[in-house]
Amino acid sequence: MLSDIAHERSQKLLRQRNMFALAATGLSVAFTVAAGMAATRDREVVLLPTTRAPLTVSSAGVSSEYLEFVTRDVALMLLNRSPEGLDYWMAAILKLADPASSGKLKADLVRIVEEQRGSDLSQAFVLTSMKVDPAALSSDVHGTLKTFVGEQVVASEERSFHFTWTYRGLRLALAGFAEVKPASSPETPKETE
Repeated sequence: MLSDIAHERSQKLLRQRNMFALAATGLSVAFTVAAGMAATRDREVVLLPTTRAPLTVSSAGVSSEYLEFVTRDVALMLLNRSPEGLDYWMAAILKLADPASSGKLKADLVRIVEEQRGSDLSQAFVLTSMKVDPAALSSDVHGTLKTFVGEQVVASEERSFHFTWTYRGLRLALAGFAEVKPASSPETPKETE
């Protein structure tokens, strides 16, 4: 009689063990599938509604609206400067730089700071148009660059600038910038005497 009870009890424990093993296997498969979906799914971050429409950043790529807003802010920060704020100006731009490009950017910025430090020279940029290309991670801005000595405007020129960007994870970073020189007209052949 005791052997029958012991056998029945061991069979019951064996069934429970098998059920737990089956449940554990099912949960591990479900966890693996969920982890795989989470790793490959596009991530999005909802940005604060400081613009006319809510913006999101996705791991699938940069939207043209987001690239436009970032380009606008960086262009205005980069092209508006005065001698009093040069250290903050350089530090703010380097915070936005791509780590792979920060050395070259810093060298360019240090050259500008050394040229402008101690002078009375300031500049202001009035943005008039912008073109962004999210696929190529680039943008172009056009506007009027005014140069001041003290409070006197000494130059006011139409200029264009090209910005290149990198996008890793959910971070858009400045990779480089350069002035776009206008296409010069072909030189007229010189007459020989």
